[in-house]
Amino acid sequence: MTFEEIIRDIQAKRFQPVYFLHGEEPFFIDRVEAEIDAHALPETEKGFNQSVLYGKEIDHLTLLDYLRRYPMMSERQVVILREAQEMKSLSELASYVENPMPTTIFVVCHKHKKFDMRTKMGKVLQNKTTVLLESKKLYDNQVPDWISGYCKSRKLAVEPQAVALLAEYLGSDLSKIANELDKLSLNLPAGTAVNTTHVQEYVGISKDYNVFELQKAFAMRDLPRLARIREHFASNIRRNPLIVTISSLYAYFSKVYMLHALKGSPTLKW
Repeated sequence: MTFEEIIRDIQAKRFQPVYFLHGEEPFFIDRVEAEIDAHALPETEKGFNQSVLYGKEIDHLTLLDYLRRYPMMSERQVVILREAQEMKSLSELASYVENPMPTTIFVVCHKHKKFDMRTKMGKVLQNKTTVLLESKKLYDNQVPDWISGYCKSRKLAVEPQAVALLAEYLGSDLSKIANELDKLSLNLPAGTAVNTTHVQEYVGISKDYNVFELQKAFAMRDLPRLARIREHFASNIRRNPLIVTISSLYAYFSKVYMLHALKGSPTLKW
């Protein structure tokens, strides 16, 4: 199942007994967990029927006790295992995954790395009663489309220039991007076409001192402007992380290099 299909099923209260969420991108894992938390149980039942456990602090035997107990005055119980990658005996749960409790929703959040599907546990996870999601990081060239899609889900349109500015400034950290887009959706009416002015106002990107202006200053060989932008970045390092600036400049100069390499090529007319 895709991430979108999983979310739709959860919101429609079509649950499976096991959700195994793994991979390098924590955003999709966190969102599936949040949707289950929001829809599986009413708030009045969570005190007795929802348990949040951590892989570093629990062993498989204790976890099995939680998984196999019956819900209290409820249709189901929810057991969420966070930081599952830290649980040394995680693979010992294979027998439970093969035969899970029908009244338990078990959510495994295995972050920052892919689980080895060649193991016995990995093979068991590929059954009909387990929702298996590999949460992959997006490539840089996939981020703009993701931003557009996320804005659409928040009932906002977004101009291409605004998408480019957000992608350059925020990088590929989907959680950070989502937080900033949520901020836009709170401050702008539904149906608004987000432009660069909105981004500068609500996300906090300076109109005169951002990575686009830095690239333009390099292109124009405007040394005084380069110095001013450098000073601004140095005095606002939290808003202008060095790694983001370097990544942006690397992408910019890579394009310049490729353009010069094509000079004289029959595919490019000057």
